[in-house]
Amino acid sequence: MGEILNIKHLSKTFGTNEVLTDIDFKVNTGDVTTIIGASGSGKSTLLRCINLLETPTSGDVLFHGNKVDDGGIREETYRAKVGMVFQSFNLFKNHSVLGNCMLGQIRVLKKSKAEAKEQAMKYLEKVGMAQYINAKPSQLSGGQQQRVAIARAMAMDPEILLFDEPTSALDPETVGEVLQVMKKLADEGMTMLVVTHEMSFARDISSHVVFMADGKIQEEGSSDEIFYHPKSERTREFLTRFRDEK
Repeated sequence: MGEILNIKHLSKTFGTNEVLTDIDFKVNTGDVTTIIGASGSGKSTLLRCINLLETPTSGDVLFHGNKVDDGGIREETYRAKVGMVFQSFNLFKNHSVLGNCMLGQIRVLKKSKAEAKEQAMKYLEKVGMAQYINAKPSQLSGGQQQRVAIARAMAMDPEILLFDEPTSALDPETVGEVLQVMKKLADEGMTMLVVTHEMSFARDISSHVVFMADGKIQEEGSSDEIFYHPKSERTREFLTRFRDEK
């Protein structure tokens, strides 16, 4: 498996507040990497820096070994290869389900409407939303909207999918349907980087787990290493709270 993402010495400061400090980790093709940690630990900010929604204060994001937007790979090319699924869905409210999944393909990838529709239908069927192609987002449940958002991201043929707390805005009864779609993608070999508070999902699906606290990586390793044999006291404390809440 080749390296797809390499985050090197990445830091992010807002004013005098250092939110991320010297972050280093890699994602290999086919990995499901989850980032876990308490609220406020910097997880979502890290993901937004990786996707260039936030500009890192220092450090580098490398895609296949090339620095993004530094003469190595253009930002537009990078964004087309890195899909993003947000916690608040971010669907286009004035477009139908099908339109949401076609728009980026037509505007960014310059596909014909026929090509875009065929690709959109492929992934809407995969996430179980093909029967809702004419619906607007407001007519869907949160779980359905998130499944459409996943289909929209997949329709762009990304090399890696980033998920920012994809179930945090959902009702408890709809969380399972989204996690099931994500598990299916993982089983099919999709490279995924997931910020999540769903610890059971992280434990069962991850090939690699990154535990963050206070804007730093405290520990990283395989799912078995982090969940059953953590070395850091901070990791043990965090996972003890998770087990106590169950």
